[in-house]
Amino acid sequence: MSSGTLWNAALDALQFTACNGGNCLVHRRAFRAVLRKSPLMEDCIAFYAVNQATIQAAATEKIEEHRIGDGQNFHLNSRQIRRGLAMTGLAEILHDQTMDGQLGAE
Repeated sequence: MSSGTLWNAALDALQFTACNGGNCLVHRRAFRAVLRKSPLMEDCIAFYAVNQATIQAAATEKIEEHRIGDGQNFHLNSRQIRRGLAMTGLAEILHDQTMDGQLGAE
């Protein structure tokens, strides 16, 4: 994980420092909705590593849309992550991989 990124076991969420200086949390349930499986912590971390720029862009968009102040913490949900993926064209790829069994196999 990059600097400022960690797994918050108490909240069962990935946590990273957002552009407003606050912490952005992505709960395991948000990853479950995106990945269409019940992910392990490692799955969440791996997905974030591959899609870090997109997820951070989704966080920046939320900060701007909701006028989240400097240093304030917030959550991203699965819809916000999917919107970011769709904007980069990754949502269709993720859906195709899930349907082909490449992702989401338990």
